[in-house]
Amino acid sequence: MCGPERLEWAGCPADVLQLAALREGEEALAEIAARRGCSLPAPGRLNVAAGGMALCVRPGRWLLLCAPAAAGELAAGWSGECDGCAAVVDLSSSLSVLQLAGAATREMLARGCRLDLARQAFPEGSAAATVMAQVSVILAALPSGMLLLTPATTARHFREWLAHTGKPFGLTARSDVTVASLHGDSR
Repeated sequence: MCGPERLEWAGCPADVLQLAALREGEEALAEIAARRGCSLPAPGRLNVAAGGMALCVRPGRWLLLCAPAAAGELAAGWSGECDGCAAVVDLSSSLSVLQLAGAATREMLARGCRLDLARQAFPEGSAAATVMAQVSVILAALPSGMLLLTPATTARHFREWLAHTGKPFGLTARSDVTVASLHGDSR
């Protein structure tokens, strides 16, 4: 984590899985998730889950972020249990996961974000989908800063926008971020 006067960003290798409850399958999906050590959050919220995080920005759909595993392993494990109650889609290759940390994080992101990012309006544990720099972005407020998920196809543009917008804030890059460190787990 960076000091109070520094602003840092980093990419975070992660497996990203979308769970979409099928008609009347939400309760069964929540039970499966609970057995797997994952509490599915309400829309607009983020929960720390077993080995990662779960966030919800649309009713009946959740994104799970976990440390990278063998290709398809996470999706296969969930698919086997969710048959009939949820669709499971591996989005690991389609989304880039970034973290922005430092005292000026919210101020910097507010320059291109349509959401009110003040702590009172977007407290820790909040999650939302929006558009920043003409790119779709999912934001989540973490103890360590902000989590940003953006389509891999526009990630380069978004990172360039971050670099440009962050110059007045002294934005620097890091490379040592893991899914566990995003939510404060030092293991």
